[in-house]
Amino acid sequence: MNKKVGIEVSLAAADAVKMANVDLIAAYPITPQTHIVEHLSELVANGELDAEFIPVESEHSALSVCIGSAAVGARTFTCTSSQGLALMNEIIFIASSMRLPIVLILANRSLSGPLSIWNDHTDVMSIRDSGWVQVFVENGQEVFDHVFFAFRVAEDPKVSLPVIVNLDGFILTHVIEPIEYWDQESVNKYLPDFKPVSTLNPDAPVTMGAFGMPGIYTEAKKAQDEALINSKPEIIKAWKEMGEVIGRRYSPVETNNIEGAETVFLTMGSVGETVSIAVERLRAQGEPVGQVKLRLWRPFPVEEFREAVRNVKRIIVIDRAVSFGGQGGPVAAEIRSVLYDEENRPSVTNFICGLAGRDVTPDNYIDMYEKSLKDGDKSKEEDYVIYGVRE
Repeated sequence: MNKKVGIEVSLAAADAVKMANVDLIAAYPITPQTHIVEHLSELVANGELDAEFIPVESEHSALSVCIGSAAVGARTFTCTSSQGLALMNEIIFIASSMRLPIVLILANRSLSGPLSIWNDHTDVMSIRDSGWVQVFVENGQEVFDHVFFAFRVAEDPKVSLPVIVNLDGFILTHVIEPIEYWDQESVNKYLPDFKPVSTLNPDAPVTMGAFGMPGIYTEAKKAQDEALINSKPEIIKAWKEMGEVIGRRYSPVETNNIEGAETVFLTMGSVGETVSIAVERLRAQGEPVGQVKLRLWRPFPVEEFREAVRNVKRIIVIDRAVSFGGQGGPVAAEIRSVLYDEENRPSVTNFICGLAGRDVTPDNYIDMYEKSLKDGDKSKEEDYVIYGVRE
C-alpha cells in the first residue's frame, strides 16, 4: 500500500533508486546533488541496498564507470550538477552513441563563471543535443515517480538510450515535501527486470565504441537520431502505464487554464508552479491567459506542442539560460523553430530569468505578461529580455 511521507526530495530520489533495485551507482559529490549519492552510499553501507557503490575521483570517471557497468548488463545510476556535468561532457556523448541505458539525475545548477552553486538550466542546455532522453520535473512527487520512469524507458529494448531527469537544484533537492511512496509491488509491476539488448560477453563477442571511418560515421549518427526520435511512443507508453499503476498521469506537454487562452506562458521545471499562481491571479482578473508545461525536452514533442498552442496568439517563453550571442534563450529558439512553418503562428516573447537562483515571484510573471501585451505589436519575434537586470 502506498504511503505519504514528508521528506527531503533528494532523499526520496535516493529511496526510489533503491526501490528500483539498481545494481551499480558511481558518483562524485557536487552541490546540490550530494544528498542523493550520500544517502545511496548509506543504504549500500547499511546493507539496505544490494548494489556496488563506487566513489570515483571525478565526474568524468563516474560516467566512465557507468558505461562499463551498463555495457555488461547492470542496472546503472549516477547523478551530477553543473561543473560536474561539464567534466562528464566527453563521456555524455559516448553513452548515448553506444545506446547504453544509464539513468542520470541532473540537479540543475549554474555553470561558472562567476562561481555559483544556485539553480538555473545552464548546465542541461550545454548538453541539449547529446542524444539523451531528457525530461523535466516540477516537484518532489514528480522526481520520485520519474526515477522509475527513467529506468523503464532507458531499458526498454525499443529505446535502449540513457535518460536524464532534470530537477532544479536547491529549489527541489533540499526542500522537504509530502511525497507518496510507491509500494514495492507497484514498482515491480511497473519496472521489469533489466534484460539488455546486448552486453559485453566473451562467449558472444560484440564491438562497442569502435573507430568510425568517414564512410560509416554519417550513417551511425543517422541511426542514433532515428533511435531518439522513435523513443517517443515508448516514452508516452511508459507514462500511460504509470498512470494505470499509480493513478498519476504525465504527458510530453501539459497545460493549465488553456481553454480560451490568448496568451500562454511556456515553462520547464519547478518554475511552473510559481507561474501557475500568476496565471490563476490573472484569470481571476478576467485575463485570457494560460500555461503550457514542457515536460519532454528530448526527443522534442513537436506535434503535441503545436496542438497545445494551436489557438493562442502569444507565447511567453520562460528561459533559465542564455544562448550567448544568439537570439535570447535556447528554449525560445527551439519554440520559434518548431512554429516557423505554422500558418497563423503565435508571436513569441522571450524572458530570461531566475539565473543562478535569483527569485522570480508571481508578481514578476504578471509584470512579464503585461509587458508582452504592451510591446507585442511593436516587438520583433527575435527580441528577448533578461528580466530584472539592474542598471
